[in-house]
Amino acid sequence: MDGQTNLRSDKRSDNQDLLRETTTHSAEETIAFGRTLAQLLAPPKLVLLRGDLGAGKTTLVKGIAAAFEAAAEEDVTSPTFTLVHEYRGPRANLYHIDLYRIDTQRELETLGLDDLRSDNSVLLIEWGEKFPRLVRERDVEIALERDGENVRRITITDTAAL
Repeated sequence: MDGQTNLRSDKRSDNQDLLRETTTHSAEETIAFGRTLAQLLAPPKLVLLRGDLGAGKTTLVKGIAAAFEAAAEEDVTSPTFTLVHEYRGPRANLYHIDLYRIDTQRELETLGLDDLRSDNSVLLIEWGEKFPRLVRERDVEIALERDGENVRRITITDTAAL
């Protein structure tokens, strides 16, 4: 992978620990970076994926799912219309959740996300920042920013210690 990865544990001004920061230059590099995150995302975890449309959130999940042996990269797709995709692996059950079309707390509750949480689950939630409860309960936050057509800046912060 040509991307630059910095591993560190700096305290940010918003009291989150900055765990990793990298820049990728292609979808393939973003997937490869996702493959390196299995240890960091060991279950149980609630992970918020932040980024604009097209930032590469689902592309990153392809690598994460492959790392957990829960799905082949080509089998991971955006859950925009189904809202939740489940990928079962030997070490974890991954739930890729897209809340872009969910607008109210009541709609969120009908998804039954609490029922998905277990000792061997990793919830990867896109657009979770829309709901204060999910922001409070997150363990890890992964932010993806577009910096050109194929370049992505990825920042991972740990909020579990707060």
